[in-house]
Amino acid sequence: MHWDFALILLFLAVAVPLLGRRRIREILRAPETTKAERLALYASTIAFQWLAAALILSRSGAHGISLAGLGLAIPHPALTAGVSVALVAFILVNQIVSLKRLATQPLESQGLMPQLALKVFPQDTVERLIFLALAATVALCEEFIYRGFVQRLFEDVSGGLVLAGILASATMFGFAHLYQGRRGLIATFAVGLLFSIVRATTGSLLAPQLAHFVADLTAGYLAPAKVRAALARATQSADHPVPE
Repeated sequence: MHWDFALILLFLAVAVPLLGRRRIREILRAPETTKAERLALYASTIAFQWLAAALILSRSGAHGISLAGLGLAIPHPALTAGVSVALVAFILVNQIVSLKRLATQPLESQGLMPQLALKVFPQDTVERLIFLALAATVALCEEFIYRGFVQRLFEDVSGGLVLAGILASATMFGFAHLYQGRRGLIATFAVGLLFSIVRATTGSLLAPQLAHFVADLTAGYLAPAKVRAALARATQSADHPVPE
């Protein structure tokens, strides 16, 4: 393996999970998050993701890896279109069901999602516009980094074993979301497996990128209202307990 690829993998496997968890945990520990803090988080994440993707694209090209080899192509248009529609529909339904559960089940059983919804996700129109750019950036760049670069690299070093690329990509993708806690890590690992299989099947990043965008945008736009509704119901129940 080339030394620069090894350094990139080390950074993705160790630095990204630990730094991301520390930053988000600092935000969650604060009594409240200001609009300026959320916008700064969005802007810095957008900048980092594009810089990381550009560096990886540059080094991959320097070592002779083509755009198609990184999934930046559509070798099977009909298959990719059909899979894209199916995957986006599946992810959208799954998100809606999960958000409904968020609104109806006790918040203490929902892990970190309620805190993320109120402190990290957008709370007004301006924040939603910037979050739209963030969701698009994360979908494009993370899928390129993990499903394009990491998956291709581990396939190569394993002698063309597709399963090795799928497992490595999903594992590193899951740990990149360590800040979401154990539940979030497991969930993103499972999603990563699905996206990696789709990328291997279609030879393209298009379907995972579209589905990733829909997943993040749906959660970011709908989760805050669901959590506030759940909090309101909990407060109402506490103020008006059911008589025995």
